[in-house]
Amino acid sequence: MEHNTAFVFPGQGSQYAGMGRDVAEKYPAARRVFEEIDEALGFPLSKVCFEGPEEQLRLTAITQPAILAVSAAIHEVLEDLGATRRDLVAGHSLGEYSAIVSDGGLTPAEAAKIVHLRGKFMQEAVPVGTGAMAALIGPTVDEVRAICEEAARGEVVSVANINAPGQTVIAGTKAAVDRAIDVAKKRGVRRALPIPVSAPFHCALMKPAEEKLRPVLEHAPLKDLWIALVSNVDASPIGTATAVRNALVRQVVSPVRWVEGVQKMISMGVRHFVEVGPGNVLTGLIKRIDSSVQLTNVSDVKSIEAFVAGKG
Repeated sequence: MEHNTAFVFPGQGSQYAGMGRDVAEKYPAARRVFEEIDEALGFPLSKVCFEGPEEQLRLTAITQPAILAVSAAIHEVLEDLGATRRDLVAGHSLGEYSAIVSDGGLTPAEAAKIVHLRGKFMQEAVPVGTGAMAALIGPTVDEVRAICEEAARGEVVSVANINAPGQTVIAGTKAAVDRAIDVAKKRGVRRALPIPVSAPFHCALMKPAEEKLRPVLEHAPLKDLWIALVSNVDASPIGTATAVRNALVRQVVSPVRWVEGVQKMISMGVRHFVEVGPGNVLTGLIKRIDSSVQLTNVSDVKSIEAFVAGKG
């Protein structure tokens, strides 16, 4: 069977004050999603999404449900307008939860409660200031792994996100990541930049977060998906509640294999990627992976209207 369209959902790095506000003001379907999530969490997350402050939005325990809420609200509007025909779904890191919501696996409120805890557990896993992440622009993934091996010296530093050809993110202890940046520069890497994050995601330092999240996911009311999800951990399609639960647990300490996931979807026939949620990070990454595919970003009222009108 040929799969032509994939909906993809962003994760960390897409948050900004004001996200989702215009959509909630115009569409009752979006307002309902925000109201359900506010009620489930017991605090007005929607207010933080719409008004900030930015410092609060940058806290992992807030960032994660905030991005999920906006993505879920936009998808609900598309559903309401009959514009959600797609063949596959995927999400980058946290975005997998938004993809699962869009795919019948969890309600927005159920997912928001899980990702709020996920963010909290991730923040608690490593004391602030002791972990770090950095983007290495230019080298291959194998070259980045070699840089990490040289820089480790008994500490954790490893590949965290394989985002695009020549764009790999590493994570680990601050000292080891700083050493990796120095090693990269000595090896002639074009750019090696620290990323301002509150915790070192997708590395072994997140093991305590994985252990805390496991029972939460085991008791979560996950349902089998309607459409296959191409997972971050294995870059392959899954659909049963058991497989999804397993992938979400493993995802916490495993690298995000975004390049392989996108290539897998393309090999399955996807020619059109629709990014649903705040920002356009994934649209840029996918363009670098394969510039021949069609890309649409749906993040606000204007882009929703264009997409629904068939111009997206």
